[in-house]
Amino acid sequence: MSDNNPLVSIITACYNSEKYISDTILSVLNQTYQNWELLLVDDFSADKTISIITNFEKRNDRIKLFQLPKNSGAAVARNRAIEEANGRFIAFLDSDDRWLPQKLEKQVSFMLDNAYSLTHTSYELIDESGNSIKKNGKTSGRFML
Repeated sequence: MSDNNPLVSIITACYNSEKYISDTILSVLNQTYQNWELLLVDDFSADKTISIITNFEKRNDRIKLFQLPKNSGAAVARNRAIEEANGRFIAFLDSDDRWLPQKLEKQVSFMLDNAYSLTHTSYELIDESGNSIKKNGKTSGRFML
């Protein structure tokens, strides 16, 4: 793809995420920006997380599942996905979170328009049923590279 449409590697660490992982994956599939790969690393789940992801993986070759041989924590899982990433940009998406449909489109455009290598966003807090609790989370400060 061109520099105006760079590949985004979306990294999701999973551990016993069966309750939310389908909604998380669907929020990626519903993105208006379509040049992405979704790299999910399962951290030795004991529930149905792997089978749920496998069903999505069979239907979309941009979704890739990797499995850790033992429970090692989210940082190890994320680092494993980074090793597999092919994108110009990396985006982190927790296994119990969802993105609004234009999230990637807006963020990639903003990064390209401003020649930024790193950005972060605020987020809307929701309850376990996905309902807004009318509170936004804000990331703090500026980054110095």
